[in-house]
Amino acid sequence: MKLEDFTAEAHRLLAAEPGPAGRQRVCALVQQALRDPAFVAANLRADGPERKILYEDPTLGFTVLAHAYQGAKNSKPHDHGPSWAIYGQASGETIMTDWECLARPTETAPGKARRKRDYALTPGMAHLYNEGDLHSPRRDASTVLLRIEGQNMDKVRRLPYEAVEPAAA
Repeated sequence: MKLEDFTAEAHRLLAAEPGPAGRQRVCALVQQALRDPAFVAANLRADGPERKILYEDPTLGFTVLAHAYQGAKNSKPHDHGPSWAIYGQASGETIMTDWECLARPTETAPGKARRKRDYALTPGMAHLYNEGDLHSPRRDASTVLLRIEGQNMDKVRRLPYEAVEPAAA
């Protein structure tokens, strides 16, 4: 599969069904692309930058990115503001954590989130995060990802969250 074919199919799927069901179909398309060695070799390089825009849809606004992370990295809980995202694992392993929102952030205070579950994304896997879904990736070694944002997050201001430990029983 070529990048042009991938983005055209993603556009078709999202134009036909712009909500969560269409995004789930795009998530399956991401998994299909990640199983294509030629697609991965052409677009997802381990020696690439941390964030490289491969495509930005001129009408629907979704953005396809390649991410190459060197070494370990841990992120705080976050959402994608008014947008959604699909994370697709090309190489390495990402431990994802889903978080329960206890309080949304404000201009003066970070949001609060409690850990719900951890799971591994391994090569060929993809996961959809809809608007407001709190998550955080942890990488214990280098990884390469294909990610789709509902809109280019470089242009979106997001407020921070902090993790809250569960109350003692």
